[in-house]
Amino acid sequence: MLFIELPKVWRQNDTGITNERTMKELRDKVIAVVGVSHRPEKYGYKIFRDLYNAGYRVHGVYVRGGEVLGQKMHKTIKDIGIVPDMVITVVPFEVTERIIEECKILGIKEIWMQPGSESPAAIEKAKSYGISVTHNACIMIDKGMW
Repeated sequence: MLFIELPKVWRQNDTGITNERTMKELRDKVIAVVGVSHRPEKYGYKIFRDLYNAGYRVHGVYVRGGEVLGQKMHKTIKDIGIVPDMVITVVPFEVTERIIEECKILGIKEIWMQPGSESPAAIEKAKSYGISVTHNACIMIDKGMW
């Protein structure tokens, strides 16, 4: 299996200060991508595809189920069968606000809100539940990958 070294990303931390973070930190985590699409032009598809093809332990969540890239899509995070270490949201912010509730129930401690999937309410709700939040940063920063 080919492992691609994904680019560095910038993480907005709770103090508003950005810190460099590399994708190597994610290598050992189980990641759920919420908002995977069957359509290759959509970012949910691209993020799932790139993480999967790079060898990350990634599970897709798509409300309609089915398969993407030959991998089963789960209708909810709970349906994955294991608790992911991190959730990446690629959905409208209203959906992210509901996903945070599922993260709280499952005990998920980290969420990455892709641009467009975050809102001040979602960020504050996650923080109030003790969930580490990354926002204002794309997990697949454009360095020639897209």
